[in-house]
Amino acid sequence: MTKRKKKAGGKKINNLSKSILTILRKNSSQVFNYKQIAAKLDVDDANSRNQIIKALAELAIKKQISEVDRGKFQINGSTDYFEGKLDMTTRKDGYVIVDELEEDVYIPHKSLNKALDGDIVKIYVYRRRRNRKNEGEVVEIIKRSKTQFVGKLQLNENFGFVEMQNPKMYTDIFIPKDEMDKAQNGMVVLVELKDWPEKADSPIGKIIEVLGEAGSHETEMQSILAENGLPREFPKEIEDFANKIDTSIQEIEIKKRRDMRETLTFTIDPKDAKDFDDALSFQPLDNGNYEVGIHIADVSHYLQPGTILDDEAYDRATSIYLVDRVVPMLPEVLSNNACSLRPHEEKYTFSAVFEIDKKANVVDQWFGRTVTYSDARFAYEEAQHIIETQSGDIPANISIQDAAYTTKQPIVDAILTLDSLAKKMRSLRMKNGAISFDKVEVKFNLDEQNDPIGVYFKTAKDANKLIEEFMLLANKKVSEFIGKQNPKKTFVYRCHDEPNDDKLAALETLVGKFGHKLNLKDKKSISSSLNSLLKNVEGKKEQNLVDTLTIRTMSKAYYSTQNIGHYGLAFDYYSHFTSPIRRYPDVMVHRLLQRYLEEKPSADQEAYEEKSAHCSDMENFATSAERDSIKYMQVKFMKDHENEQFLGVISGVTEWGIYVEIEQNKCEGMVKLRDIKEDHFDFDKENYAIEGRNTGKTYQLGDEVYVTVKNADLVKRQLDFNLVGSKAEVEM
Repeated sequence: MTKRKKKAGGKKINNLSKSILTILRKNSSQVFNYKQIAAKLDVDDANSRNQIIKALAELAIKKQISEVDRGKFQINGSTDYFEGKLDMTTRKDGYVIVDELEEDVYIPHKSLNKALDGDIVKIYVYRRRRNRKNEGEVVEIIKRSKTQFVGKLQLNENFGFVEMQNPKMYTDIFIPKDEMDKAQNGMVVLVELKDWPEKADSPIGKIIEVLGEAGSHETEMQSILAENGLPREFPKEIEDFANKIDTSIQEIEIKKRRDMRETLTFTIDPKDAKDFDDALSFQPLDNGNYEVGIHIADVSHYLQPGTILDDEAYDRATSIYLVDRVVPMLPEVLSNNACSLRPHEEKYTFSAVFEIDKKANVVDQWFGRTVTYSDARFAYEEAQHIIETQSGDIPANISIQDAAYTTKQPIVDAILTLDSLAKKMRSLRMKNGAISFDKVEVKFNLDEQNDPIGVYFKTAKDANKLIEEFMLLANKKVSEFIGKQNPKKTFVYRCHDEPNDDKLAALETLVGKFGHKLNLKDKKSISSSLNSLLKNVEGKKEQNLVDTLTIRTMSKAYYSTQNIGHYGLAFDYYSHFTSPIRRYPDVMVHRLLQRYLEEKPSADQEAYEEKSAHCSDMENFATSAERDSIKYMQVKFMKDHENEQFLGVISGVTEWGIYVEIEQNKCEGMVKLRDIKEDHFDFDKENYAIEGRNTGKTYQLGDEVYVTVKNADLVKRQLDFNLVGSKAEVEM
């Protein structure tokens, strides 16, 4: 019986270019046409064949393959050379991520040939011996990831060296005497790499800015931004340009929009929020359904393409949220004033308005520009109180953001109805395979000097989830509206691929150490199993660790004009529409949506793909900075508690030490193996444990132990612990 080929069902083939390159590479002496590639991929429908034809053409343009005869292709060049991105470890070696290879290529330190973390490099891959990982050597640096670095200056009489803060930067930078910029010994500086002579051990650099004294709060926050290549303030010409924009509400503009000022509208945000880029409106309909509006600040009305303000917003691409400050994408006149949907003010908005029935089904939709008026502002705590008590009576211990709403029963009814609808929508998402990440956020209470005086944890409650569901609804429906149009239109999607099988298998092994199980049988089982895992660890000592490990298993979300859907949300179409004050992709989505509502032709896909890639990169840099600021605050907090014992859970085990996460504040530090005096401990990789040579005593992932702070290094943002002993021993 002949084998039946799989039908692709008209969907996009994931990792198609990588699959084609793998086929051609394995058969480097042969030529293939699109039909032969389709046969290798086990697909035979017209949609899949068209995707293969297009992918082959794109790979030929990139010169990764050659068209040796009409419609016949062969792998280009040597099969031993590849291009990819270098990912350094903290041990001075690295891995190159190559799209067309199943495994990353290991690059030992001696084979880096001056390549640095994040560089795009060309590598030669050695023939792999049995059961050994891919190993290679950098033969060319195609593109430097960055040329500016942050470090601490160590001065000698006629020269200096800048010691790097980033543990992935394996070399100091040599500074000639005439390139010091008046920097003093021990200062934190921003240095630019100028040259790296062939026979020199260290590159040569120039100090371009003195950031301040090492260890001081402001210096460290500025260095976090500088190290990630992020902006710190707006140039004067940008502020001046923004301040001259006419932000008044004009009657002539109102007439171009749907006027929704009479519809009950309100915002729900964190109590300390300054910019409100989304609001909800609610109106019961005569047929028993509800009209729900998701109203978003119309940033694109003020942010015009081709202006220096738009260029600056695009360059930043996102707002950055450090522990003690926000570095906004837009100047304050827009972010906190003109575009912010503040209570009792008319605003220009871009809206998604839905008719929703009592079962939370969308029966009708409308998208377009509007003018709205916010009747009230809620903090999450106030909305949560209404949901929990089914009442609008706010007790004295909850700060009232807008007292006017307490006399307006319709607003209370609106919140309760929207909460009910949100819960139904969330339930349906979970049933369809969405994964529920309600990770605990670490927050700090800061004094007037921005020193951390306390740690607390923020969790999402019903009020947060209410807003989340309606924002997800708007993002999904806007994306579907454009994505399903024929002919196809260029659009910016928020994409999230399926998790890697190897990472899932590793997660299964890890959580097994805590007594949890995963079912990796199929896509639906994986989603259900991960949700069960996340629910089961709630409130347990390992919750933060398991939450973090599960998130790391997921693919990174990114922006692209090529839609692959969103795995984590279980949506076939998804975009970012709801936060244009703080995300540039949302501005692009607003512009594209308006363009297509006006029935204009499709936008340039290549240009928007390039913009999407830039926004993804800037988002990653911002996320890195935000994590660094949290780590810095954790180290700063622990520095004042050096003589205290803390109960923690072993969150990682390596050949050089164990990581311990303190249960009461989620601060993580390392106990080096050489610092454990009770025995000589060896790393047991298979069991995620260390074992004493003489006593046979083990410390394993997930074990509870007591530690004290050995060292809290603010410059390196690093905690070192002393191991006191296991919980059982200490509490005996």
